Amino acid sequence: MRRAGIIALSLWLSLTTSIIARQDVSRPLSPEDRAWVEETLREMTLEEKIGQMLIPAMSPVFMNRESEEFRRIERNIVDFHVGGYHAFGGDPVALAALLNRMQRLAKIPLLITADLEGGPGYQFRGATRLPRAMALGATGSEELAYRAGQITAIEGRAMGIHVNFYPVLDVNNNPRNPIINIRSFGEDVALVSRLGQAYIRGAQENGQLATAKHFPGHGDTSQDSHLELPVITVGRDRLEQVELPPFRAAIRAGVAAIMTAHIALPHLEPERGVPATLSPAILTGLLRTELGFQGLIFTDAMEMRGIADHFTPEEATLRAVRAGADVILFPVDVERSFTALRRAVERGEIPLERIEASVRRLLEAKARLGLHRNRYVDLDRIETIVGQREHQQWARTMIERAITLVRDERRVLPLSLQGAQRVLLLTILDAREGWREGPPGAAFRAELLKRHQNVVEVTIDERTSRETIEVIKKLAGLCDVILANGFIRVAAYKGSIDLTEGQLDLLRFLSTLEKPFVFTLFGSPYALSVVPELPTYILTYEYYPEAERAALRAILGEIPFTGKLPISLPGAYPIGHGLTTTR
Repeated sequence: MRRAGIIALSLWLSLTTSIIARQDVSRPLSPEDRAWVEETLREMTLEEKIGQMLIPAMSPVFMNRESEEFRRIERNIVDFHVGGYHAFGGDPVALAALLNRMQRLAKIPLLITADLEGGPGYQFRGATRLPRAMALGATGSEELAYRAGQITAIEGRAMGIHVNFYPVLDVNNNPRNPIINIRSFGEDVALVSRLGQAYIRGAQENGQLATAKHFPGHGDTSQDSHLELPVITVGRDRLEQVELPPFRAAIRAGVAAIMTAHIALPHLEPERGVPATLSPAILTGLLRTELGFQGLIFTDAMEMRGIADHFTPEEATLRAVRAGADVILFPVDVERSFTALRRAVERGEIPLERIEASVRRLLEAKARLGLHRNRYVDLDRIETIVGQREHQQWARTMIERAITLVRDERRVLPLSLQGAQRVLLLTILDAREGWREGPPGAAFRAELLKRHQNVVEVTIDERTSRETIEVIKKLAGLCDVILANGFIRVAAYKGSIDLTEGQLDLLRFLSTLEKPFVFTLFGSPYALSVVPELPTYILTYEYYPEAERAALRAILGEIPFTGKLPISLPGAYPIGHGLTTTR
């Protein structure tokens, strides 16, 4: 039945993409497109060429044309000739309308980028929310990875987004990694490579440029480069075995762009404290020359402290360009970066040919996207494409197939709740603030109450007192069944993936009780390493409402557990482990 449903969805999506005039952006440029690139490049001034290499960011909300924010955007486009803009979250129609206004200001079409790691719905309200990479890794399915890229491309292009900064090809082999973690397909090099290639094909065969990140690999660090400069001390042999193969695979798949990592690798770049983003040895020597990559190289955001704490905006910009970057992403100050680059070229410190090589790649990308023929978004098509029911069905299939039953020592699953049983529903948050997709646990709670009304609900977070935790222990003794849901968010500038000692103590206590106790983890999957006593352990690799609903359905036996670990749980379970229900 499940296979039949996937076949039906596949047939529907094939019909949809033909109706939407599918555009394969991985194909070589036609002679006419190539002529546009060369003619445009010849006619550009030095200032226009330099500006193409800068992509600042904006929040796509309605802006009055006289507002300070829109005037700043207008100045960046008209005076500094920026090559594009990065769009953070908002409403799809508001985004598209603003992009059309911006495109009218630009002499050369703007390249619009976005981070669509959780599908377009993670950033834009009403669009389809897809599971992130580790959940896809748990499915092991190239088909689902392809569909994730395809759906993201179809909806993203409908809103005016040309480049998706995805997939993450970092191999997450450090359980303490606070910033890559569930954004990676997993710990297995072959799995990351295989699903990364499938996602890239799905995106680029449907009109959106994919970006492999974070080169040459950000998986083996316990630091967040948004907060500091991580240092990875492994040598070239280890990089060849672990970090580099997914990027080689992406290049073979024709990935359009690669994003750099703000990490220091002293065995590759001898200058102390110089991150990969600013390293000629890494960007030109390794990526361009050895790996043969000919597409766009984006820096990661230059406002991140892994760069900004160590280099001025001018120095960071110049060093990135000298290293081989084509695009300076989120320059701290557009005018300062623009001026520094112009002066460096005028003084002969950076050859004009170096600038033109990057601009040619940017123009080629815009030509592949067809922006020289039509740069505008059709607002009337958005409501028929973005967030459509069939895309939502694919999204549900993806997260349902990801749910992983790691352990069920007492064989309590599938859980059968009797009317008189009192259920303690415990929601454990690693942080009270920062949840962007509604209150964590709300969807699980609502679905549970539809099926069973005798529920006692408690939520704790990092500020919960020891006294309150002791009260919860007593309450647990009065209940018949305990469902505990842990939420551990992986996010920029957060820097931690830990529960508090009080929360861990509570979980250890609950594990000693002789009653059904099911612990489901939403987000970072590694809590078992600090609470090995947990008798039933379920992973979702995500924290959004549909993941909560899918987890409850699996717990109650309404859908099967099919996920397999895409990472190892050190000292406990290997990659590929995963149970079906045990009774």
